[in-house]
Amino acid sequence: MKAVDLHVHSNRSDGTLTPSGLVDYAMEKGLAAFALTDHDTVEGLDDAIAYADRLRQEYASAPPETDSGKNDAQRPSPVPEVIPGIEFSTEYLGQDVHVLGLYIDHHSRPFASRLQGFVDSREERNRKMCRLLTEGGIPVSYESLMEEFPGSVITRAHYAKYMLNHGYIKSLKEAFERYVGDRCPYYVPREKVTPAQAVELILQAGGTPILAHPVLYRMSDRRLDKLVCELKDAGLAGLEAIYSTYAPHEERQMRALAAKYRNCLNEDEKEHF
Repeated sequence: MKAVDLHVHSNRSDGTLTPSGLVDYAMEKGLAAFALTDHDTVEGLDDAIAYADRLRQEYASAPPETDSGKNDAQRPSPVPEVIPGIEFSTEYLGQDVHVLGLYIDHHSRPFASRLQGFVDSREERNRKMCRLLTEGGIPVSYESLMEEFPGSVITRAHYAKYMLNHGYIKSLKEAFERYVGDRCPYYVPREKVTPAQAVELILQAGGTPILAHPVLYRMSDRRLDKLVCELKDAGLAGLEAIYSTYAPHEERQMRALAAKYRNCLNEDEKEHF
């Protein structure tokens, strides 16, 4: 059985590869599918899906490589399915919480309209942060950020990379500790939706809402349980029980939490949790 990855970012947010580059990389790794879930944007989805479709057509029309001595089993892996998704940045009791939306209709007009509001809010926040950094002795403009990271939704990770590239800091960690972290003097919070609102928006776009990497929030067990309970009532379909940074005991804990709420669902709901 081939692997899938349901939480992938491109350079349209804070990833490093282009949307089409992710398709190539997924093929290299032999994935059956991956979900492109950039932060608060769907700008890369059409590129990735169209590129994958084109490759799929090329592979379908290519003759078997029998002349070179290769059999069908040795031919390149099939092109992976690109699952349209998004990762919403939300706020819960003053804390960042991320909600994934999988299999969304990213061409939905109401969905696109709401996303544009997020983009406008982020741009306003970024312009304010640029002014604060410049006043603090680190000259950076919003235009220079966009020039250095073309086509990207600018996040704090881009500020950190920019400062490192231009010699203002010695490490990415320093950027978050001194300049753009939550409690730093140059950080400007932006308007965020609640996790429940993100779940609702994903459902309205025909998607499947998933709570992203719950362990990373470092909540108490009681508080995390309360969050999952609230979101399940709002329509949450699952949580990210497997994640690259989880320790084995953390994965077991997340599997147990998912099982707890899965057992509360009816038979139709269980198909999605």
